Amino acid sequence: MTFRAACLQLRSSTDVEENIETVERLAREAAAAGAGYVQTPEMTNIVERRRSSLAAKIEPEESDPAVTRFAALAAELGIVLHIGSLALKAPEGKIANRALVFGRDGQVLARYDKIHLFDVDLPGGESWRESAVYHPGTQAVVLDLPWIRLGVSICYDLRFPQLYRAQAHAGAAGLTAPSCFTKQTGEAHWHVLQRARAIENGAFMISAAQGGRHADGRETFGHSMIVAPWGEVLAEAGGDGPEVIVAEIDPALSAEVRQRIPSLANERSFALPATEQPARMRSTS
Repeated sequence: MTFRAACLQLRSSTDVEENIETVERLAREAAAAGAGYVQTPEMTNIVERRRSSLAAKIEPEESDPAVTRFAALAAELGIVLHIGSLALKAPEGKIANRALVFGRDGQVLARYDKIHLFDVDLPGGESWRESAVYHPGTQAVVLDLPWIRLGVSICYDLRFPQLYRAQAHAGAAGLTAPSCFTKQTGEAHWHVLQRARAIENGAFMISAAQGGRHADGRETFGHSMIVAPWGEVLAEAGGDGPEVIVAEIDPALSAEVRQRIPSLANERSFALPATEQPARMRSTS
């Protein structure tokens, strides 16, 4: 059964109410275009780099206003509404970067907390530690929608192909990576990673993105994309600001591609012989 999928590209601000209203407006536009499945990007409810300000503006899932409004929106429009992620308060003073998928009755079908957190030390002394702020997830998620089995992920997960391989082996014909990619890394890697995940798994790749210069000063790449299992880009947004893209999805195409290139079926286990550690990794004790 074919269906229409939509990505809502956002440029989320530091104002939660403003961001909710933008999603409501764009989701109605997508539904009017026939979309039954609608996805938003990572950090839909707020993009705020200052930890203290972020913590002051978010709530736990059970009391978060965006959760209530988006559940009602899904039921009103009769759509599956995949919120790419929300920043939500978590235990021990941490924040959950959590995806929520609402069914056509407004009930939560799935929750996913981002597994892979971006911790890096860059030349020049710049350092990023998502693990200092966010509570990591530990459970991969695959769920059945009325039309397709869908794998759920968030942003930086895109660089870990084993996650999508596991979802494909679990029967997912649609994969997702709603994101808040920086402009710099997006220009270098976004398109190739999206197409690679689609091609290597014979699956549709559906990824809404943040795009443009945000109120907190960061700049994101945009270019929300829907990619077919053979690697063709079916729909793509621009690089700046809110936008809706829609594409027709035929799940049977995934089965056809997997028959033409049966890499999932041909995959074999293998051994990797133990080797001596490089000198820089040896213990000096």
